[in-house]
Amino acid sequence: MLKNRVAGARELLERFEIDAILVSDLKDIRYLTGFSGSEGLLLVSTAEVTLLVDSRYTIQAKNGTTGCTVVEFREKQTALETIVAGQGVTTLGIQAERITVSFYNELRSHLPSVRFVQMGADVALLRIVKDAREIACLEKVATIASEALLGTLQTITPGDTEKAIALRLEFAMRMAGADDKSFDSIVASGERGALPHGKATGKSIARGELVTIDFGALLDGYNSDETVTISFGDPDETQRKIYQIVKDAHDKAIDAVKPGVRLKDLDSVARDHISQKGFGAYFGHGLGHGVGLDVHEKPVVSFRSEDVVREGMVFTIEPGIYIPGWGGVRIEDLVVATSDGCRLLSRVPKDLMIL
Repeated sequence: MLKNRVAGARELLERFEIDAILVSDLKDIRYLTGFSGSEGLLLVSTAEVTLLVDSRYTIQAKNGTTGCTVVEFREKQTALETIVAGQGVTTLGIQAERITVSFYNELRSHLPSVRFVQMGADVALLRIVKDAREIACLEKVATIASEALLGTLQTITPGDTEKAIALRLEFAMRMAGADDKSFDSIVASGERGALPHGKATGKSIARGELVTIDFGALLDGYNSDETVTISFGDPDETQRKIYQIVKDAHDKAIDAVKPGVRLKDLDSVARDHISQKGFGAYFGHGLGHGVGLDVHEKPVVSFRSEDVVREGMVFTIEPGIYIPGWGGVRIEDLVVATSDGCRLLSRVPKDLMIL
């Protein structure tokens, strides 16, 4: 499996007319080799795949990677210079979107005879279509998170704070087998629901409020991402109306997913529905994003996207309406594109839940 991934990286050598690629993004390194440490560099050339690590990770890298030569370094730049020179590399692709200016300047100073070619997200784009093992892992972690949320909802009582709910949810995900949370959970109640990224605060949940909870779990390097909006107590007519508008936009977009469909058109399906109902000005973000080793990765599901749906893509569908001074509703599911549509990986039912 990893051989196929490295083969994809090597195709970039010909496209960019370079001798090697220096992979500095740790998620891309993990994708290509299986290495999960917090420090390392990967050099991919036609003949060699070389993983540079410090002494903390030498044993881990040798035991836990496939298809690469592990080199321990004491000084990273010196080790890289030696390997590049030894392999006769004269043109080197670098991940311009993933390195700092200072790191780039150090590379140039340590490798004065090498010509650097700045690449964009080309290596990360190799991850855009998931294989069967990745999809199975994403489904497992999404299930863990969904079941943890359903259990947590049963514990909410008047006076609970947003932070308390977030902490109980995180604990439930860890107890269910997750390695960690994917991100700080968003718990936004009442008027705070108008904040798309309203992280949990000490605010207490009150009867009659809508509560948006955006959460995810991490397992074996892979993330989940899901959002529910629940009503704490009976919702009023306006709350029900806006919830249903978002739910219909969510459902229409999911029904439209199939290979070959432009991602910008999926965004339009949901956005047009919300606009037709008079709330287009209150849906500002894109419809979704890819999820995998990063919780936000390619593809981007928005009006800016030039990609089309491909079988094996995993991404979110998450329309929302956010009204300052009133609150908001967001409904999000994680889907995998199939040969004729898509399948939900997240598990929480999206009809309005009333606690």
